[in-house]
Amino acid sequence: MSTSAELVFLPLGGAGEIGMNMYLYGVGPERDRQWIMVDCGVTFGDMETTPGVDLIMADPNFIAAQSDRLHGLFLTHAHEDHVGALGRLWPELDCPVYARRFTARIAEGKMSEAGLDTSVIKVCPAMPKMIQAGPFKVGFMPISHSIPEASALVIEAGGHRIVHSGDFKVDRDPQVGEPFDPAAFEALGRKGVDALVCDSTNVFSPNPGRSEAEIVAPIAELVKGAKGLVIATTFASNIARLRTLAAAAKGAGRSVALQGRAMQRMLAAARETGVLKDFPEILSEERMLDTPAQHLMVLASGSQGERRAAVAQIANGSSPRVRAEPGDMVLFSSKTIPGNEKSVARIVNRFSEQGAQVVDDSGGLYHVSGHANRPDLQQLHRLVKPKLLVPMHGEHRHLVEHAALAAESDIPSLVVTNGSVARLAGGPVAIVGSAETGRLYLDGSLLIGAFDGVVRDRLKLALRGLVIAAVVVDQDGDLAADPVVRIQGVANDLDEAVGTLSAAMEDAIDAAFDRANGKQLRNNDAIETLVTSTCSQLVRRLTGRKPVVTVMVSRVEVDG
Repeated sequence: MSTSAELVFLPLGGAGEIGMNMYLYGVGPERDRQWIMVDCGVTFGDMETTPGVDLIMADPNFIAAQSDRLHGLFLTHAHEDHVGALGRLWPELDCPVYARRFTARIAEGKMSEAGLDTSVIKVCPAMPKMIQAGPFKVGFMPISHSIPEASALVIEAGGHRIVHSGDFKVDRDPQVGEPFDPAAFEALGRKGVDALVCDSTNVFSPNPGRSEAEIVAPIAELVKGAKGLVIATTFASNIARLRTLAAAAKGAGRSVALQGRAMQRMLAAARETGVLKDFPEILSEERMLDTPAQHLMVLASGSQGERRAAVAQIANGSSPRVRAEPGDMVLFSSKTIPGNEKSVARIVNRFSEQGAQVVDDSGGLYHVSGHANRPDLQQLHRLVKPKLLVPMHGEHRHLVEHAALAAESDIPSLVVTNGSVARLAGGPVAIVGSAETGRLYLDGSLLIGAFDGVVRDRLKLALRGLVIAAVVVDQDGDLAADPVVRIQGVANDLDEAVGTLSAAMEDAIDAAFDRANGKQLRNNDAIETLVTSTCSQLVRRLTGRKPVVTVMVSRVEVDG
């Protein structure tokens, strides 16, 4: 391919973190650069850093401001960290969305839920056909992962060729979906690849990745030996694993039932798009309730300990349809994502308290990863033979380690983090600029910015507690009624000598007004400062805490 125009790579999310994948590729001079986007994903909030937040996504403001030069959004696969933000952010992007059939079906669901037009979703075939999007040509190269129809993207623009791996593993027998095809990637490498932008998730795993086929027999043997009800949970999107679990149930003479909307949606999409044709019959709710426990397997969503998912409800005894009893078996056919350990352990302990046997993947028998391990990454490097390796989809330590791995094969690399504009071709490889990036939080039904202060204030309340003080003053600034203090998140009952903290603060506010300067008290801001200072000092002296203090000042006119 001839080389001419500058081609750049700009991650808005997903580089230096796992989740929120959102990548831009641009071609041409900066003042008139044309763009495509790859993926539009989310990550999930947690109580420690983002209390109350449901979803977190990359802020697309940089590209939204020039959406007239955005020629398409290409989805590599249907995992939430790659498509989950589509319905929320598409109005800012206003461009065609390209995906293969199964991914497109999930994307249509995201758009429908948001009340958006699904006709912008364009169903694309696999290569060799390429999609023209402005100055870009993009092809979907099938690649194995833990979800059907995952694709690497072959991106051609400005006389250059880039391979964006997407999430992948080396699996010759994935059970559902296309196997990894070394010959296809080797042929691509012979054509010449300027840069391989590559998944880094499992770069620290030293052994070759295992095939989905390797766990079929162990799961079948485990289920066959179970005596009571079998409850199995895995990632809702892992269609191959659901098929393996269901086949094991059928082989053991068990019927299969589903619990959890996410799992039901994924299986429905797999059937509708033809990627799953031999799944056993799924019992209706009525038939499930009439089936003896020893003849039943329940597939339930929530393998990562999600509070409202089906497995959590069963563990907590709040499911109206499924109950764990002594002698039942609960199988976690999944890997616990870092950060979810406490949530998963809480559910495991609840099942244990109910007398159920919990089986997890600590022995490596019942789960295989969907990401390429270190030797598998090296295999892709050798096949594609890129002039440059750009690590993506990983924390910073993953990116750096992947760059070091490429160096072992004498492949130059460039570590690019969110907001960095990296020239991949059309000039010396380098970081050539930056773009402002950020995060958006889905808080209830609202999207809020990371710097709006909502989450920061919520964290303050969680860590420090809240004092609300109400004072009523007359036109001269004197108290016209007794102060009222209410406390949340701070211990109120103190010793007998002091009484309650709230009463102590009410007395302290009264005394502070008696000591204050009359002119000062005619100003509401000064009154707020006086009350805040009085409450903060007293609480700190009596409890060692420094709460958030909110003061409400009301003024009344008193005749006299």
